Amino acid sequence: MKVLVVGSGGREHALCWAIAASPLCDRLWCAPGNAGIARDAECVAIAADDVEALVAFAREQAVDLVVVGPEQPLVLGLVDRLEEAGIRAFGPSAAAAALEGSKGFLKDLCARHGSPTARYRRFSDAAEARAYVRQQGAPIVVKADGLAAGKGVVVAATVEEAEQAIDAALVEGSFGSAGAEVVVEEFLSGPEVSFFALVDGKTALPLATAQDHKRAYDNDEGPNTGGMGAFSPSPLVDEDLQRQVMDEIVLPTVRAMEQEGRPFRGVLYAGLILTAEGPKLLEYNVRFGDPECQVLMMRLKSDLLTTLIACTDGSLDSLTLRWRDDKAVVVVMAAKGYPGAYRKGTPIRGLDEAAGEGVVIFHAGTTSGPDGGILANGGRVLGVAAHGSTIVEARRRAYDAVDRIDWPDGFCRRDIAIRAAEAGR
Repeated sequence: MKVLVVGSGGREHALCWAIAASPLCDRLWCAPGNAGIARDAECVAIAADDVEALVAFAREQAVDLVVVGPEQPLVLGLVDRLEEAGIRAFGPSAAAAALEGSKGFLKDLCARHGSPTARYRRFSDAAEARAYVRQQGAPIVVKADGLAAGKGVVVAATVEEAEQAIDAALVEGSFGSAGAEVVVEEFLSGPEVSFFALVDGKTALPLATAQDHKRAYDNDEGPNTGGMGAFSPSPLVDEDLQRQVMDEIVLPTVRAMEQEGRPFRGVLYAGLILTAEGPKLLEYNVRFGDPECQVLMMRLKSDLLTTLIACTDGSLDSLTLRWRDDKAVVVVMAAKGYPGAYRKGTPIRGLDEAAGEGVVIFHAGTTSGPDGGILANGGRVLGVAAHGSTIVEARRRAYDAVDRIDWPDGFCRRDIAIRAAEAGR
């Protein structure tokens, strides 16, 4: 099979790494890819949101399957355009991608179908939103309705902080059209977990569990990021909780989307919070998480390409996924200053020496320098992933590899999966 993966981050590197290992894969491209992905796939200089160019390339190369990694091309309708051209694609339609593309749409869907989530209100008027926040008090959560590159959600500890977030979106236009409306919702207390399911329109198949770390610094301090590390499996999700999440959140969503004429196919990524009242939905993403995808691919024993094809063809009901017993940890190395301002073009050395037994280094934001060396080209730059028989062993391997990487302009958290390790998982 000829396969095209769309995207350029650590998630896409993990997908390329897993697809390249499939005996079904004869040729693999990634658009636009990065310096690390170039070792597993042929990189094509087409932006992930250039829908027309991607469709044209898939046609010219007679691509058998396009795997769309990021959310932006999904919301823009890349899957719709590919299917119109007769090209099989993994991912939801633009109508179904609204689960991530519009937080207001998701909240209204939950309200219509009784899915457990935080109480909320939608606002396009800043004064009304500020008045609501003053009435509710803090802590409270303010979310830009649309896609805001992971920067549109503010967990406000004070009313003043919430008002600033409202003004940033609705008055200052910090998020453009994505912030033309905001969702203000109650703050939910409890541990967060990432829950993934493959969906073929009717059938949903849960994946292995994972947990990520959003805050930039150790001890969950600092600003929210796209994710500074992850581990799998999550000790917080046992079989009973998995069944509850599927029965009360995931499957009702799948049925609701079908009823509303937006059948969902692809990966449904539920961000959950485990409250005293039970699991509640914080958000949906409509693609693999990053960096959760990296640990899932490290543990997946089944052939990924076969699995993605079953999802696109509507035959998940005949599939059983197999997972390694090993645990997996990924530590993200980011450019100093991230998620704020950071430098690009700084050299990274020692990557080949760092990779070893049970360790894979996934590139998230890299490019090749004039001399063939690796240069940082983003905020989150590397995902140092490792597996082991225990979380303790996986952490040791990952951090040993981090310490062998020579990148003075990078940093990482040192406490990824530490609580799970201390619990002896």
